[in-house]
Amino acid sequence: MKHIHFLIGLILVIFMAGCQGTAVRVDSLKVEMQENPQGVSTSTPRFSWQITSVKPDLRQEAYQIQVAGSEQDLEKGNNLLWDSGIVADAESILIPYTGETLSPREVYYWRVKVTTNQGETAWSKINHWSMALPDIAGWQAKWIGENALSNPGETDKGNTRLAARYLRKPFDSKQKVKRAVLYISGQGAYQAYINGKRVSDDVLAPTVSWYPEKVYYNVYDVTSLIQRDSNLLGVKLGNGRYFGMRESPTQVFGLPRLLAQLEIEYSDGSTDVIVSDESWKVTSRGPIIANNEFDGEEYDARMELPGWDKISYDDTTWKQVDIMSAPGGTLTAQPNPNIRVQEELTPVAITKLTDGKFILDMGQNMVGWIKINRLNGKKDQPVTMRFAEMLNPDGTLYMANLRSAKVTDIYTPSKDGDFSWEPSFVFHGFRFVEISGLDYQPELSDFTGRVIYDQMETTGQFETSDETINQIFKNAYWGIRGNYRGMPTDCPQRDERQGWLGDRATGCFGEAFVFDNALLYSKWLQDIEDSQSPEGSISVVSPRYWTIFNDDVTWPAAYFYGAKMLWLQFGDTEPVKRHYPSMKRYLERIQQVSMQDYILTKDTYGDWCMPPESQELIHSKDPSRKTAGAVLSTTVYYSLLNLMTEFAQLTGNTKDIAGYQELASKIKEAYNARFFNTDSALYDNNTVTANILSLRLGLVPEGYEQKVFDNIVRKTEVDFNGHVSTGVLGIQHLMRGLTEQGNVDLAYRIVTNRTYPSWGYMIENGATTIWELWNGDTADPAMNSANHVMLLGDLLIWFYEDLAGIKNHPESTAYKKLLMEPKFPEGLSHVKASYKSVYGEIKSEWKKENGTFHWNITIPGNSSAIIRLPKELNVSTPTGKGIRNVTETENSIEIELGSGNYHLTGI
Repeated sequence: MKHIHFLIGLILVIFMAGCQGTAVRVDSLKVEMQENPQGVSTSTPRFSWQITSVKPDLRQEAYQIQVAGSEQDLEKGNNLLWDSGIVADAESILIPYTGETLSPREVYYWRVKVTTNQGETAWSKINHWSMALPDIAGWQAKWIGENALSNPGETDKGNTRLAARYLRKPFDSKQKVKRAVLYISGQGAYQAYINGKRVSDDVLAPTVSWYPEKVYYNVYDVTSLIQRDSNLLGVKLGNGRYFGMRESPTQVFGLPRLLAQLEIEYSDGSTDVIVSDESWKVTSRGPIIANNEFDGEEYDARMELPGWDKISYDDTTWKQVDIMSAPGGTLTAQPNPNIRVQEELTPVAITKLTDGKFILDMGQNMVGWIKINRLNGKKDQPVTMRFAEMLNPDGTLYMANLRSAKVTDIYTPSKDGDFSWEPSFVFHGFRFVEISGLDYQPELSDFTGRVIYDQMETTGQFETSDETINQIFKNAYWGIRGNYRGMPTDCPQRDERQGWLGDRATGCFGEAFVFDNALLYSKWLQDIEDSQSPEGSISVVSPRYWTIFNDDVTWPAAYFYGAKMLWLQFGDTEPVKRHYPSMKRYLERIQQVSMQDYILTKDTYGDWCMPPESQELIHSKDPSRKTAGAVLSTTVYYSLLNLMTEFAQLTGNTKDIAGYQELASKIKEAYNARFFNTDSALYDNNTVTANILSLRLGLVPEGYEQKVFDNIVRKTEVDFNGHVSTGVLGIQHLMRGLTEQGNVDLAYRIVTNRTYPSWGYMIENGATTIWELWNGDTADPAMNSANHVMLLGDLLIWFYEDLAGIKNHPESTAYKKLLMEPKFPEGLSHVKASYKSVYGEIKSEWKKENGTFHWNITIPGNSSAIIRLPKELNVSTPTGKGIRNVTETENSIEIELGSGNYHLTGI
C-alpha cells in the first residue's frame, strides 16, 4: 500500500435540515427492540431510545421514564405505574422496567425525558405496548381442525400432500367496541380474516419452532375490524412446517390445527370472548387443494368458496370441527416479527420456448412467489408455474439442483377469461419461472415478484469504487434476506431449507450490519436450546426438523457466536444470560464424548466446501488440501472456552472462570505439542485454514505469530495464486486475519478476483446471490445451491470494520464508542458505508483522488469515536467543536470525537 502523506484539518459540518433551532430531541422509542409491540411476554420489558441534536458532542447525562395505564394519565402525570425518577446514567438502550406489576393483556403507555450536556429534552412522544396472555391459564380456547386425510391424493407418508383447511365462526358484537384483540396460533401457518378483511399482512405466520418444546402465537389489535351486531372470524390453515414437507428426513408433527381467542372489551366495560372450540365449522374442500413448502401450491378455482370469510356465507355443508391435541410445546407469545412481503419486482424478460411454454426472467435470484396480476385463462386448463434459479444452455429450467422439490404452483381456472391470483402458504427461491397452459404470450406487467423475509429494517448500505465489491455486497444482501424465514436457513429453493448452524457461525456478525436482525437471532438461539438433547448435545440443524447430534464443535459454535453477536452488536445481554446454563451443558458434554488428552477428536464436516482440486468435485479428495478434524474442533472449542469466560463474567458465574481458563491453557499446550511444527512455524499439513484458525483464535505460541502468518501468505500467493483456499471454517477468519497482520492488499486481491475460486467468479457466471460452492457452476447438482451465504465468512465484517472503519471500540458494545481506523488497500479509491446502530446512524465515507484525501464521518448522539491514524502521516493536531481529546502513541495519533458530522481532508 502506498503511503499518502498529508496534513489533516478537521472541520465540523452541521446539517440544519429538519432540525428545530438547537433543541435536543429524543426519538426512536422502542420496547423490547420494537416500536409499539403487541403481546410482550416478559414482565420486565426493556426501553430504548435515541437522542439527536444539531450541535456536536451530544451526551446523555440522565433520563426519566414514566409508564401509565392510559395516555391521559401519562400526559397528566397521574396514576403512574412507574416513574423512574431522574436516573444519572448515560445508558439509553434496553433499560429494564422496575415499576408496579404489569397485568396480562393490558396496554401500557410510556414516555422518556433526557438530560444531556446540551440541556434537557421535552418529553418524548407517547408510545405504547401490550402484554401477552398469562401463560396457559389465560387461554379458554381449544385446538381445533379437521382430523382426517379426506381429499384425493392426501398423504402423510413420503412426499406429503394435504389441502388447506378453512375454518369459520360467526359471532355478535353487542355494542360499541373499545378494544378487540386476537390471540392466534395456526400450525403450521394461517391467514386470519374478520368480516372478509385480513387481520394482518403477515405471511406464513406464526414463526417456526421446535413444536414439542415451543409453540408461538401472535397478537393483533383488531378493534377496527369489528362491526356492530353480526361478525365472522375466518381462518385459512396451511401446512407449514407442522405438517412437514416430507415424512423423512423432515418430520410430520400432525395435521394443521388452530388456536384462536378473540377478546372484546366494550365501552361500558363488559367483555366477550370468542374462542376456537366445538362450535366452529371446517372444510378442506376449498380451492387450495395442496400446499407444500418444497412442492408448491395448487389452487383449483372451481372449488372456490365465495364469501366464506363473511357472515352471509351458507356453511351448512361444512363439518363441525374436530378437537385436536395441543402441539406439545409451551405456548408462548412470539418475540420476533413475522415474515412479510418486503419488496416487489417486475420481471425483465419473457422468452417463448419451442414447446409453447414461456420463461419469465425476474432479473434477480429472489425468494417469495409470483403474483399473477392478470392472465387470460381457459376453463379447466391449468396454468402451471415452475421455479428455478438457473437455466440450461437451451434456455429451459435447470432443475437438477432442486433435488426432490417440485417447486410448482398450479392455478386451474373455473371459467374462460381473466384471472388474478397469488399463493398463500408457499415460497420459492428462483430467478426464472416456466409458465405453461397459456395460448398466448403474456406481458411483463401480468406478473409481480413478491419478495418475502422476516419484517426488519435494512440498517446498512455499502459501496466502493470497485464494482466487483459492490456486486458482491448486493449478492450478499439478496442472499441473506432470502434466507431469513423465522430462522436463518441454508437455502430457499431445494428440498432442504433448514436452520444449519455452521452457515451462520461468524456470518451473523456481518449480517447484523446490514439488517436489524436482533430479534430473529435471539429467537433462533431459543430454537437451538429447545432442540438440545437431555445429554446436552446440540443439533446442527435447529429447529431440529433434521435431528443431527454429531457431538462435534464447529457447527454448534454458532450458538455461542450468535449470543456474542447480540451482545456486541446490539448490547443485548439477555440471550447470554438465558442460554448460559445450556451452553455450559454442551461444553461439558463435548468434554465427555470428544476430548482425549485435551484434543477434541470429533468432527463431521471438516472445512466444508473448500475449493477442490477439480471443479467437478464437491469436496476435495487431496489430503494436502484437507484440514484435520481435530485441528478444527480443538481450535474452535478453545475459542468457546474464552467466550464462556466472558459470558461467566457477564452473568455472574465467576466461579466458572478458573475452570474455563485452566482447561483452555491445557488445550493450547496439548494442541501445539501435537500439531505445531516449530521449525517451519506451521500447523499440521499447513493448510491456510489450520494456520489462520490457530492464529486468529489465539493458539499460536508467543513469538511465532509472524512466521505462521508468513506461511498463510505464501500458501495463498504461491499455491493458490492469490485466491481463496478455505472452506466454511477458514473463510470465517481469512479477510480479517490477513488485514490484522498487515496484508490488506492480499485481502483486497482475494475479494476482487474474477477467476475461480472467488466471489467474483460467481458474478462472472451470472450469480445475483452467493453460491453454496466456489464451483457451483460445475459441481454435482446434488449440492450447488445458487443462494447460500455460508461462503461469505467474515467478508461483510471486513467490509464494514476494515474498509469503512466502523468498528466497536474494544471497551465498548453496541457502538457506544467506536474505533474508526479504515484500511486503504492499493487500488481502492472510495468507500461509502452507513450503519444504523442502536444509538443512531453511523457513516463513514472516504475518497482518494488527485492526490487529496477526504473523509466524512457521522457519529450518532450519545456515542463517540476514536479516530486512529498512522503517525507517519504527519498529522497536525486538530482543534474544533466535538473534539474531546488528542493523544499520540509511538505509531499513531488518536483523536476522540463526540457525536456529530465531521469532514477530514488531507494533502
